[in-house]
Amino acid sequence: MNLRYLIIVLVILLIASFCTSKKSDSLKDAFKDKYLIGTALTDYQIKGNDPKSLQTAGEQFDVITPENVLKWEKVHPAPGIYNFGPVDSLIEFCEKNNLAVIGHTLIWHHQTPEWVFKDKEGNQVSKDTLLKRIKEHIFTVVGKYKGRIHGWDVINEAFEDDGSFRNTLWRQIAGEDYLHKAFEWAHEADPGAELYYNDYNMWYKGRRNAVVKMVNEFKTKNIPIHGIGLQGHWGLNYPTVDELNEVFEIYSKLDINVMVTELDLDMLPRPEDYEGADISVNYEAKSVLNPWPDSLPDSMQTVVADRYAQFFTIFNKYSSSVSRITLWGVHDGQSWRNYWPIHGRTAYPLLFDRNHQPKKAFFEVIKTAQQK
Repeated sequence: MNLRYLIIVLVILLIASFCTSKKSDSLKDAFKDKYLIGTALTDYQIKGNDPKSLQTAGEQFDVITPENVLKWEKVHPAPGIYNFGPVDSLIEFCEKNNLAVIGHTLIWHHQTPEWVFKDKEGNQVSKDTLLKRIKEHIFTVVGKYKGRIHGWDVINEAFEDDGSFRNTLWRQIAGEDYLHKAFEWAHEADPGAELYYNDYNMWYKGRRNAVVKMVNEFKTKNIPIHGIGLQGHWGLNYPTVDELNEVFEIYSKLDINVMVTELDLDMLPRPEDYEGADISVNYEAKSVLNPWPDSLPDSMQTVVADRYAQFFTIFNKYSSSVSRITLWGVHDGQSWRNYWPIHGRTAYPLLFDRNHQPKKAFFEVIKTAQQK
């Protein structure tokens, strides 16, 4: 009888120990000796409307990137008008919870108001006027949060897949000077902040070579740049393991920080012949492209988990160069994958489900941190 009682007690203790260890698992603790782990918060979450996500963010991550509140149209919607309230709320939350903040983003061809490029008559402004507006924006925004924002995505998506410059209004009006000046002015506004170039499809040879060339040029000209961010909007079959290994090997030789800045997994069927992250492209939803509207089957949970384990195994291999991995969202329900490139689908791209529970992929990622 005593032996039976002892066995029952031991089983209960083992179960309790297992549950406690699972509950205490955190991404930031698992990878603390390798790199920082980050997530992105939406405007809705920053306003405090999703307290569970804020709790998860504080428990699991080191770094927060706001999805939108620091983009030009949000923070500087009109000449001389700035909207710093949401940013202040974000930074107060992060400072209270010992979380670093990444400023996303200073210069991008999307989510920039038309007035930035036009005069009062609606004509395109001169190069001098545009550069003046860039400088005023950067000095105001970066300067206001000097010492409180860890790093900035200074330029977002300046290149095409083939490595040519994206023909944005920034470049049409100011040439390549806007790239150089933006980094120089950001450094002047906050010499202590890290400055990054951020882009997607950065395993494509054309874009990869353009980024490498840019970084080397910046170094030659003493233009400050501290890191490059690979937007990890990746799928089940792209990029391949070989492609990722190759690109991390190349970027690791640049002697600057390498980051994965917007990691999520596109595992839903894709419109034919489409691949990229241009948010101007959209498609009408079709049921065949939304195969799991209610839940993800266990077989696909395993596929997602294995793919995430592949990613993190590679990140760990290059951890001497990788400084940060940021998941683009806290949980599946907030992800942009639910509405891009097709509205109304149910996506499963992250490590936490819609109930804020860790998925199988979460635990497989944790396991990679323990590998030798």
